[in-house]
Amino acid sequence: MAIITPVRDPGDPRIDDYRDLTNADRRPDRPGGRGLVIAEGVVVVRRLIDSPYPVRSLLGVPRRLAELADDLAGLDVPAYEVDADTMATAVGFHLNRGVLAVADRAPVPEAAELARSAKVLAVLEGVNDHENLGSLFRNAAALGVDGVLLGPRCADPLYRRSVRVSMGHVLRVPFVPLPGGWPGSLDVLRAAGLQVAALTPAADAEPIAAAGLAGERVALLLGAEGPGLSPEALAAADRRVRIPMASGVDSLNVATAAAIAFHAVAAPVG
Repeated sequence: MAIITPVRDPGDPRIDDYRDLTNADRRPDRPGGRGLVIAEGVVVVRRLIDSPYPVRSLLGVPRRLAELADDLAGLDVPAYEVDADTMATAVGFHLNRGVLAVADRAPVPEAAELARSAKVLAVLEGVNDHENLGSLFRNAAALGVDGVLLGPRCADPLYRRSVRVSMGHVLRVPFVPLPGGWPGSLDVLRAAGLQVAALTPAADAEPIAAAGLAGERVALLLGAEGPGLSPEALAAADRRVRIPMASGVDSLNVATAAAIAFHAVAAPVG
């Protein structure tokens, strides 16, 4: 069971994992730094506890730690109890959710291994907005996507904001960077028997609902909001599909487009 320890000094070294979360140069969740995973709020902390990521500790106000009592019963890590002012001074801002947890990163699967076992994958190129990335992972979890493969220029899915926006679902959807050169690395997917379908608003692409992808093994290729997929990525896909839209609208938010595409191709999950 987690041991709840009161902390009254915001400078206490035991809570260093949580310090200065607004300082870009010292953020503990930067992959080039300490590479910690940070969860905010009761719901997301609970999902972190249930995930493969090894929890290091928790930091929270008494009420939020009490809400997590059942979850903490099976967890052998420290839980530091603080008041709201001590937490705000330590982390650098007032946290309305009242509880944080940190974990170490977990090993990621090999791209080929994930592709062999998957029915539907999302493959991202240049998706570097943390909120879009978090929303996309939440949609992937909800709509039965088996994993996410990261192409070039993608943001880190375990950045604190992405974890928060995903409501912790980034912790349950497997993801891995694609190895090798881009877009040649898409051959890993074809070798595993997946079709690569690029999502584009181009008028000559197939409407996704009519493309016959529902129930098939498919990797959906999605680009950044604004520029979309690069010409090289579009050329490397097996086919191009689009979401029909009303006249005068040229594109959708990437997480919204992903949700529509996931729903069109993934098998029902509930």
